[in-house]
Amino acid sequence: MKFVDEAEIRVEAGDGGNGVVGFRREKYIPLGGPDGGDGGDGGSVYLIAAENVNTLVDFRYHSVHRAEHGQKGMGGKCTGKKGSDCYVSVPPGTLVFDAETEEKMGDLTTVGETLLVAKGGFHGLGNTRFKSSVNRAPQKATQGTPGEHRQLKLELKLIADVGLLGMPNAGKSCFIRSVSSAKPKVAEYPFTTLHPNLGVVKVDEFRSLVVADIPGVIEGAADGAGLGMQFLKHLSRTGLLLHLVDVEPYETMLPPVESARKIIKEVEKWSDELANKPRWLVLNKVDRLQEEEIESRCQAIVDELAWDGPVFRISALKGNGVRELMFAVMDYLQQQREEANEPD
Repeated sequence: MKFVDEAEIRVEAGDGGNGVVGFRREKYIPLGGPDGGDGGDGGSVYLIAAENVNTLVDFRYHSVHRAEHGQKGMGGKCTGKKGSDCYVSVPPGTLVFDAETEEKMGDLTTVGETLLVAKGGFHGLGNTRFKSSVNRAPQKATQGTPGEHRQLKLELKLIADVGLLGMPNAGKSCFIRSVSSAKPKVAEYPFTTLHPNLGVVKVDEFRSLVVADIPGVIEGAADGAGLGMQFLKHLSRTGLLLHLVDVEPYETMLPPVESARKIIKEVEKWSDELANKPRWLVLNKVDRLQEEEIESRCQAIVDELAWDGPVFRISALKGNGVRELMFAVMDYLQQQREEANEPD
């Protein structure tokens, strides 16, 4: 399935039903009086975060969503039926904007969460409502009000605990394959990842986390080059970034320190929020080095970057060091959650 993370849809709430003018006419009951009923309210349109929806691709083929109109009132003081509401399923993590005003209307992050995006019209009143001591036979009824119509812009930001950051061919897809059941494409050429992938990592019997892999970031990405920046927004919800660096790139690729610096520069240009997220350095593909040079080569990269945060040496392909990394990540995330839940 093609991954789609932006879409525009039109939502139209139902109009309220009109009230009616009616009078009671029965044998042996002269001057029965007004009995026109109210109309029904128009149905509203809601967005709902659904567990079984992963992308916004369906909205490319079904972009207009309408709720039912309310029925008009009837004689005998009968109220018209309310129009049925319309519920539109979206993936958890969907941001909702008014396309015309660019106002943010909501953020659906939890399965089952709903958002009212177009309110149904109010019902019209029948002439029974206007009966009074001075007007015993009112000829007045009101019309229902129109339902709201809106053009919406939907933007999906994946919800993951950990985000993978790195140049093309840094080994992000290979890493997510090694720690989860996700199977993104892996090959020895750049841009094998063309859309984000999510992988659920079961660390132990009782603990798991979600990892997001996005297309590789290249120089100039913050200005629109390449694929990575199109999807960097998916890392904004993560609690931790793993910055993967290839310690032994091919001759045609950038040296490790230079590639790491370019990634950091592009992230800083994109967003201060993303640049300030906790970030760990993961030196990948150590299996390409001789055993005796792993420590010195990795330490040289750390020293040249002046990196003062956590550093891990792994081989995503062979699995070396991956288990230790994921346990450290899980412990860190668990600690962050506990601190966030502590009372002030």
